[in-house]
Amino acid sequence: MGNLQEDANEPIFTGNNSNYHVSVMLKETLEALDIKAHGTYVDCTFGGGGHSKEILKKLDKNGKLIVFDQDEDARKNVPEDERIIFVSQNFRHLQKFLRLQKAIPVDGILADLGVSSHQFDEAARGFSTRFDAALDMRMDSRQTLTAADVLNTYSESELHKLFEKYGEVTNAKTLARTITEYRLITPFKTILAFKQALQGIVKGNPNKYFAQVFQALRIQVNDEMKALEEMLEQTAPVLKPGGRLVVISFHSLEDRIVKNYMKFGATEEPAADDVFGTRPASIFKLISKKPITASDDELKKNPRSRSAKLRVAEKNKT
Repeated sequence: MGNLQEDANEPIFTGNNSNYHVSVMLKETLEALDIKAHGTYVDCTFGGGGHSKEILKKLDKNGKLIVFDQDEDARKNVPEDERIIFVSQNFRHLQKFLRLQKAIPVDGILADLGVSSHQFDEAARGFSTRFDAALDMRMDSRQTLTAADVLNTYSESELHKLFEKYGEVTNAKTLARTITEYRLITPFKTILAFKQALQGIVKGNPNKYFAQVFQALRIQVNDEMKALEEMLEQTAPVLKPGGRLVVISFHSLEDRIVKNYMKFGATEEPAADDVFGTRPASIFKLISKKPITASDDELKKNPRSRSAKLRVAEKNKT
């Protein structure tokens, strides 16, 4: 797994909006988008606006950039520029809001799936293992499900599955049993109490262990895998022929979904034909068969980029 940015892989901040988020593989992303000055582009994960700022530099007065971010805090980073439209929604609603903006078809779509450093650094949000706060972890404060709800209401088998699948926690079964036994005494409310309850079962490096546990909870709370699948499935219908899809993922689950979609046009690998052993042709052409990774120079400046994988596909022109 790659998105273990907490403690064991603490981000280093450089550049503009450094207190919010550092954009990974900025140069590589812009090259992958192959930006046309008059084109219409989408940044599905606006965050600190690092990628968007550079996209805007390459657009002329007729260009347009539509940015999505379900975290209302991201709105503060939107520049005063009439070419940019901010959509305060999860990217799973991509097609609906592009239609509302009369922006279909578009020339390129970017999604940087990393959690923003700002969210980790805002103690009250409950994303970080470094602070004591309520067990929240909601990227969109308008939703109701929190990490505390997951810990206090999910069955032992449900907890076991999510920690095993989304966190690759080595003792996921023991972890799930410990949680369900402990909550009978007192419900989980805060990060510190949760960590203290698990002290006796932590395996290996505690920082890495809790990072894996928190990652699994965050993915579940925000329905990240399903949202990613829904967003990807909407990209082909809204892209122009020859339009580019660029996605940066940070762990194997995300990367597998992205890879399958770009290769097969489906988030799960389709079954081969019983007679000929072939699979349906994808509507995408892979620009890079292998994922692009961060340069040595970037790795030195921002260790968080170590787990990033950038994949690029182009919608077929015929």
